[in-house]
Amino acid sequence: MAVTLAVTLLAVDGTVLALAVPALTADLGATSTQVLWIGDVYSFALAGLLITMGTLADRIGRKRLLLIGVAAFGAASVLAAFAPTAGWLIAARALLGVAGATLMPSTLSIVRSVFPEARQRTRAIAIWSAGTAGGAALGPLVGGALLEHFWWGSVFIINLPVMAVVLVAVALLVPESRDPAPGRFDLLSAVLSVGAIVPLVWAVKHTAGEGADVAGLVAGLLGIVVGVVFVRRQRRLPDPLVDVELFTKPAFSGTVAVSLIAIFAFSGLLFFFSQYLQLVRGFSPLEAGLRELPITIAAMAVTVIAVWVISRLGIGRALGISMLVAAGGLALLAVAEGAEGYFWLGVALAIIGLGLGITFTTSTDAILSTVPRERAGSASAISEMSYELGVALGIALLGSLHAVLYRASLPDLSAVPDGAREAVEESLAVGTYAIGTDPAGAGILDAAREAFTDAMQTTSVVAAVLLVVAGLLAMKIVPSVRQPGPAQPGARLDVGTTSSR
Repeated sequence: MAVTLAVTLLAVDGTVLALAVPALTADLGATSTQVLWIGDVYSFALAGLLITMGTLADRIGRKRLLLIGVAAFGAASVLAAFAPTAGWLIAARALLGVAGATLMPSTLSIVRSVFPEARQRTRAIAIWSAGTAGGAALGPLVGGALLEHFWWGSVFIINLPVMAVVLVAVALLVPESRDPAPGRFDLLSAVLSVGAIVPLVWAVKHTAGEGADVAGLVAGLLGIVVGVVFVRRQRRLPDPLVDVELFTKPAFSGTVAVSLIAIFAFSGLLFFFSQYLQLVRGFSPLEAGLRELPITIAAMAVTVIAVWVISRLGIGRALGISMLVAAGGLALLAVAEGAEGYFWLGVALAIIGLGLGITFTTSTDAILSTVPRERAGSASAISEMSYELGVALGIALLGSLHAVLYRASLPDLSAVPDGAREAVEESLAVGTYAIGTDPAGAGILDAAREAFTDAMQTTSVVAAVLLVVAGLLAMKIVPSVRQPGPAQPGARLDVGTTSSR
């Protein structure tokens, strides 16, 4: 539970900041560019260092790196909470990302090491996954509650007591584990991994926000070129930072790919679903967060049934069918978004949470099962990288699709004054802020809300189709190896086969 609490807080930290942006912008006088960096530098640092930190955990000890990361996360939280300037806050957010990169692979690799028996490991990973999903959903709730009573820095101060508990619990309860023969740590490979990932993530975010341009293209090409150099170097090294040969195995590469598609569909949709609840349905941030709880509750319920589902269906079928269940939830969500009331929205969210909860538990378990325990940190980093890239791509690509559909669904606004028209065409959020409570703009905002809903419905269907494709691919590519019983501890998925059904 100690490691689960750490990732829960990390997930909360990833979603809580958005609510504090208006207050901290006014207090620090942050420019629009600085606001973007306050949000983005965290994910750049986190994604860029995951592979390095995952491999480092195998070498110096997962418990040791986790303790270092927890202490650093707490210290960086204090720096962020009391930041006197926007530049200071950007630097503190970067440090939070560095610390976060030590936490994610360390916690997951500890789970792999502490629970060698397959059924116990699956249940532990289900709890870990529920903590991640629950943290993401709790972010708006925690942020809304804090910001109603305290200043914006409270969203960082809340990290301190939780991290103190994690620090003590990990120190007392978690055993140390590491790779007994890790080989030499290649610093150049670590630099190349950062040089490949950060430009790619930046290119995706930049293109989503600013549209396609030379800067985004150059950054994307740079990331790809450095990535090719990184892969070639890993093939030559006797002790690579990442065992790229794993990606030649259909089961491993297939699991990574379908899990990336799943988080792509999930994050891209829910990013705008929160706006839908607030801007279209009229809920406050706290009320919107409460209405997203069915996803969290369903994801937590997965901890009860995950072992049974995987043992009955096998990994490939469990992964595929769970994605099809989530796709059904997204299809229902598309219908419910155009209906009155909340009931069917809640049902749809619960179905999505159930399907994706099993998906993430199964995919994470499958990825960790492909490697021996001494390489768990490296495998955990790959799993987390697929998550981070899926989030970035989902928000960027599905977000761009939603924006295009929203503008296409708007009625003729030629008679609307220029300022209001431009604001509404920019986004519903900007239009709502610009028009405010002006009675003359009520009709315009109603039309914009309808356009936003139409775009959400289409985006939901697209996300559902993506999950259907990913689910069918999972059943085709990933072996449906049934989980061994307690008498067969430490059994691993044979990544060299394409089917065992």
